[in-house]
Amino acid sequence: MTAGFIFMFKDANFAIKCGGPARRSAEGILYEAENSTSLGPASYFMVSTEKWAVSNVGIFSDRSNPIYTENTLAQIRSTSTPELFQTSRMSPASLRYYGLGLENGNYTVSLLFAETIFSDRSTRTWKSLGRRVFDIYIQGTLQLKDFDISKEAGGVEIAVQKNFNATVTQNYLEIHLFWAGKGTCCIPVQGDYGPLISALSVASNFTPSVSGLPPTTQSRKNRTGLIVGVAVPVGVISIILLLSILYWKKKGSHVEDEEDLLGIGPRPNTYTYAELRTATGDFSPSNKLGEGGFGPVYKGTLNDGRIVAVKQLSVGSHQGKSQFIAEIATISAVQHRNLVKLYGCCIEGSRRLLVYEYLEHKSLDQALFGNDNLHLDWPTRFSICLGTARGLAYLHEESRPRIVHRDVKASNILLDADLSPKISDFGLAKLYDDKKTHISTRIAGTIGYLAPEYAMRGHLTEKADVFGFGVVCLEILSGRSNSDDSLDSERKYLLEWSWNLHENNQSLDLVDSTLEVFDENEAMRLIGVALLCTQASPMIRPPMSRVIAMLAGDIEVSTTTTKPSYLTDWDFKDITDSFLDGGTPSSAPSKSSSLLLDNKVNNPSDTNTNAVPSPINLTETMLHEIIGEGR
Repeated sequence: MTAGFIFMFKDANFAIKCGGPARRSAEGILYEAENSTSLGPASYFMVSTEKWAVSNVGIFSDRSNPIYTENTLAQIRSTSTPELFQTSRMSPASLRYYGLGLENGNYTVSLLFAETIFSDRSTRTWKSLGRRVFDIYIQGTLQLKDFDISKEAGGVEIAVQKNFNATVTQNYLEIHLFWAGKGTCCIPVQGDYGPLISALSVASNFTPSVSGLPPTTQSRKNRTGLIVGVAVPVGVISIILLLSILYWKKKGSHVEDEEDLLGIGPRPNTYTYAELRTATGDFSPSNKLGEGGFGPVYKGTLNDGRIVAVKQLSVGSHQGKSQFIAEIATISAVQHRNLVKLYGCCIEGSRRLLVYEYLEHKSLDQALFGNDNLHLDWPTRFSICLGTARGLAYLHEESRPRIVHRDVKASNILLDADLSPKISDFGLAKLYDDKKTHISTRIAGTIGYLAPEYAMRGHLTEKADVFGFGVVCLEILSGRSNSDDSLDSERKYLLEWSWNLHENNQSLDLVDSTLEVFDENEAMRLIGVALLCTQASPMIRPPMSRVIAMLAGDIEVSTTTTKPSYLTDWDFKDITDSFLDGGTPSSAPSKSSSLLLDNKVNNPSDTNTNAVPSPINLTETMLHEIIGEGR
C-alpha cells in the first residue's frame, strides 16, 4: 500500500471479470462484474464492497468513437470457460487494478488474456500484422516486458493465463498494465493498441486469520466490546466529537483542490507530509538541492532507504498549482530511460510536494557552468546530447498522446550516477493532438530557448522543443550559456557567434577550450544539427527521430546555408532610445531578437545566470506579458 491509503484488512482473495458481467469459472471461482460504462479517459471505479477498484488513463485519440471494452462472440480455445474471455477491458495507455483491504502475506496473482481483435498471423493478411505489446507490473515491479498476448498464447482467440507471486505488506495490491508505445496502432482500425485483459484473480497462499473475517462477522464476535464502548463517559465523547468537527471543517476547505489534483488518474503513489519532513530532516537547509519558480527542492531518504528529491510547491502559488497538476499527469503517463522518474506526491491541505528519483550529479547547467568540479569529457557530452534527443523523440513521436515539454533547457536536464541525461520538470508540458497543426497557447518557458513562432505568436508544436534542444547542444559543445554579458559583443550571444563562425568556416572554434581531446567529426555533426534545430522556420527544423539519426551518423546532416532571420535583423538603428533619453539614435537589438537571445530573464529557477536586460525600455507589466509563464 502506498502512503495515504488506510484499509482494515478483511479479505484474502478476490476475482474480477474485466469489462463484462459476473461469471463463474469451471473451477468454481466467482468473477465479480467489472463492466462500468463510466470508466473513461481518466477515471476510476470502486466496487460497492470496497474489495477492489480499477482505474484507467488515456484516450484512443485516433478513434472517432473511443471504447474501453471489447466484446466478441468468438469461441475462445484452451479454456474450459470460453465465455470468461468474450469480453475484455481495454486501455490506450495505463490500466490498473487494486486489491483493497487484503490481509498481509503472500498471494498468487492470475491474469487471463485472449487476443480477440487481430487476425491470426497464419492468415498472412494485412489484418494479421497487428501486434499488441505492453508491460505488466505487480506491486510496482516489472514482471513482463513487451508482453504480446497472441505470441504468448500461440495464436489469436486462444486463452492464456499468467501467474505471478506477490507480497502484500500494507493491505494493498496493485496490478498495472502499461502501454509503452510498442506494437501497432492502426490495425485493423485506427486506435487498436494498448493493454487488454479478460479476467484476473488473486488468492492467498496462506490460511487467513480470524481477524480477516468480514466486518459483519467480526462485529458479532465483538458485540461485548461495542457495549463497553457505549458506556464511555459523555464528556470524552463530546471532546472527540468536537475535535472531529474541527478536523473536517478544516479538511473541507481543501476538498475541491484535492479533487482537482487527484482527478487526473491514475492516482500516483502518495506520501504523508510527516514522512517527507522526516526524510528531508525537517526540510533542512543542508539538504536543499536548489530552488526554482515552483519552489525549493530537497534531498531526502525514505523509510525504505531510497534516496529521493522532494520538490515543494510554494504556498499560495497559483502558477505552481497548475504546474503541479500538469507534472503529475504527464510523468505518470510516460516512462523512458531518459525521462526522470516520479515516485509519487504529497497532498495534505495546502501542502503539495512531488517526490522524484534522486540524481547524483544534479542538473546539466550546474555541470557545465557551475562550480562543482565535474568535468564532462567529449564522449560524455556527445552521449548527453544523444540521450536528450531520445527522450524528446519519445515524447514527440512515441507516447500517446504526444507531449510538448515547452521548457527544454540545460537546468531541466538531470544527470544520474553514470552521467546519463534525464529530462525533468514537466510543469509546463502540453498534450498535443496529432491532427492539429499547432496549439495556440499563452507563452511559457525560458527566454533564450524559445522558438520564434512560439515567442511571437504563441504557435506551439513539437518544433518548439527542437529549437530549445538546438540551443542546449551548442551550450554543451561550447561549455557556456546561451548569453554571457561578460564576453565581448561578438561572442555575447551564443547563437549569433555560432553562425558567425559557421559562415567563416571556423565552427570548431565553438568547442569548449577545456576539452583537450574531442572527435572533430562528431563535433561538426553536432554543430550542424544544432544550427538546423535553431532555424527560424519550424518547417526546416528536423523531427527528433531524424536528429537522432544525424547525430548517430546514420544519415548525413542536412546543409544549413540560411542564417535565421532573427539574427540577420539584429542590427538596426533604434530611434526609440533617442526619444527616450534625448540622445542620438544608437544600434540596439530588436524586440524580437532580444526575446530570443536574452538568457533566462525573470527566471528564479536558474542559479547560474548572467542575464542581459533588453535595451528596449519595457515596463515590468510588459515584460511579464511577454514572458508569460516563464520560470
